[in-house]
Amino acid sequence: MKILVTGGAGFIGSCFIRYMLTKYPNYKIVNLDALTYAGNIENLDDIKNNKNYTFIHGNICDKRLVRDIVSETDCIINFAAESHVDRSITEPEIFIQTNIQGTLNLLQASNEMGIERYLQVSTDEVYGSLGKEGYFYETSPISPNSPYSASKASADLLVKAYFETYKLPVLITRCSNNYGPYQYPEKLIPFFISKLLKNEKVPVYGDGLNVRDWLYVYDHCSAIDMVLHNGREGEIYNIGGHNEKTNLEITKLIINAMGKSEDSIQYVKDRLGHDRRYAICNDKIKSELGWEPSLSFEEGIKLTINWYLENQDWIKSIEDKKAGVI
Repeated sequence: MKILVTGGAGFIGSCFIRYMLTKYPNYKIVNLDALTYAGNIENLDDIKNNKNYTFIHGNICDKRLVRDIVSETDCIINFAAESHVDRSITEPEIFIQTNIQGTLNLLQASNEMGIERYLQVSTDEVYGSLGKEGYFYETSPISPNSPYSASKASADLLVKAYFETYKLPVLITRCSNNYGPYQYPEKLIPFFISKLLKNEKVPVYGDGLNVRDWLYVYDHCSAIDMVLHNGREGEIYNIGGHNEKTNLEITKLIINAMGKSEDSIQYVKDRLGHDRRYAICNDKIKSELGWEPSLSFEEGIKLTINWYLENQDWIKSIEDKKAGVI
């Protein structure tokens, strides 16, 4: 099988490529990535010489390039997306271009070339915000509250439309917050670790009581693998970790693990459109495909913090690039 992975130099995409090449040594994987600020080809240094791995530097917004690559592809996993909520508030245009137009380019090419399977990697943020009780189900209405989540919801609707209109064999996965190695240090866990390593304070939005469900990245990869091979065409599968934590809980856990005091916390003004709670129900993927997380949150977060502490050069390299040092 030849799989096109878009956005494969990012956090989840790079972990997925590594996971798949390890599990399926005969599969061929093409990684198409624009290498924007969050794409880091160094994330895949350990497998760059694998004979079944090919990297192409390009953008899913390049319609001709996408068509050429898809013509030699069996399946597509679309990770490529602008994903940082804060950036979507100040620069919404790029989210529309990449997350909507880029997805449309992939769908058009897939339909023209008769792709075997197209899997759209989405997010629980398309559902909006929950109260103190209840969960998001695949049947829950979408109600996005930020330009980022609105662009992802729009992409999901396009994917579903291509199934209904053209019978394109599509699948959609919606995951909760991922954590693990290789995550760009603007996201909460690696960002706070990098701050604390420099003895700086960590900024916590509002009262810090916003709740997220946390999923270890390689558990997410195994779920996508199952959906790709065994999921029902046209269906949505929620992928969650059943690890609901407030942002403040996560912050204190990191502080304690790094031997710092809670004086390191700095409360800052809450961000615009900040959803209060996400929680996702796994029943469908568990009952249909037999998937559930392999790691407890306690196991996963320990592995994650240790990885960043042992790979401080990786963090510094990214921060240097961001600062224009290299």
